[in-house]
Amino acid sequence: MLRRVYSVGEVTGYLRDLLEADALLGNIWVRGEIGNCKHHTSGHLYFTLKDAASCMRCVMFRSRCSQLNFLPESGMNVIVRGYVSIYERDGQYQLYAEELAPDGMGALYVAYCRLKEQLQAEGLFAPEHKKSLPRFPRKVGVVTSQNGAAWHDLVTVMRRRWPSISIVLAPAAVQGEQAPREICAALEALDRRQDVDLIIVGRGGGSLEELWAFNTVEVARMIFKLRHPVVSAVGHETDYSIADLVADVRAATPSAAAELAVPSHLELENRLRQLQGRLVQAAVQGTLRQKQRQLQEIGERELDRYPRQLCSRYKQELKLLQVQLLHRMQSGRDQAGNRKQVLAEKLDSLNPLAILKRGYSICRHPDSGMIIQSSRAVKEGDLLEVILGEGSLNCEVREKQEQWEAGGGSDIASHIPIR
Repeated sequence: MLRRVYSVGEVTGYLRDLLEADALLGNIWVRGEIGNCKHHTSGHLYFTLKDAASCMRCVMFRSRCSQLNFLPESGMNVIVRGYVSIYERDGQYQLYAEELAPDGMGALYVAYCRLKEQLQAEGLFAPEHKKSLPRFPRKVGVVTSQNGAAWHDLVTVMRRRWPSISIVLAPAAVQGEQAPREICAALEALDRRQDVDLIIVGRGGGSLEELWAFNTVEVARMIFKLRHPVVSAVGHETDYSIADLVADVRAATPSAAAELAVPSHLELENRLRQLQGRLVQAAVQGTLRQKQRQLQEIGERELDRYPRQLCSRYKQELKLLQVQLLHRMQSGRDQAGNRKQVLAEKLDSLNPLAILKRGYSICRHPDSGMIIQSSRAVKEGDLLEVILGEGSLNCEVREKQEQWEAGGGSDIASHIPIR
């Protein structure tokens, strides 16, 4: 008998198809401990899920890892949702993880994931259902606890960014058994108002249990059917609720929701100033271009009508300008010469040699060059150099006097030559 011989790849592919066609293995929840956890540079997560009886290889691709709100590590007990298939290259089955949560979150997290899958299948998260936020809302409705920090943050940020904004609060419990019903009633009440342009719903951070009111099907369906655009701001940046996914816009925090809801008047004022400057500049440039065209047209018409008269007039003006230029050049040269003469005379009057020519002299030590200003600076026998208006004298001190006295009753003027 002839028997067909299968290749390894064919057998592996057949087993892969069997596993992926199995309803249970196509969407299965598995509990276990993480081992051999590796965060790859590509963004994928590779790990082993094990318990006391066995272990299985797992992989979570980057697109799914980006949605995690915790960092998986070896030794953690977790719950994994995914599908089982075979990695054909190694011929080993593995779990392709799509959801991953610490085991301590347990049933609540499983319920969250199942509701998310259900509503996503119904189209409640579809982008085509999302409404745009008004750019300049006149009144904003808020659904939150009137005693919570979220209400205070929302009011503070909106008043700072847009002081004229009107804010109306529809108070509701944001946790506990009555919270979903009160949130739905508050949303519906705001949606009936004609003066509200936008609705913000949310609260501050908390555990999954404390945020659970925003993960209920009734709140999700109420947000979806509202005619007003809705901004959801539940928890902190890493918290994602069902309300966030259904709302038209998701804000990371209540403060961020306030920034999304209303514009900043400071930014708008700066933008208006920029636009005003551009308009003025454009208007000035347009006027200049228009005047230039008009001037060019006038010049062309004048040149066509009176070419000879224009040329004659321009020649006369050119000659007049030449005469004026020559006159100013000559005047400038004369002024510069006079100024030079005055400065030369002043410089000559300040020249120390000119003073010496009037009969004065300078006495100094020939070696050091120090000027002698007092008889106390020398002693008898010192050699001195006396500089005159013409030439110099080398002298020896024979006698010195502390005070100079004019002989014969004459005054000092009689000893100063006068020219």
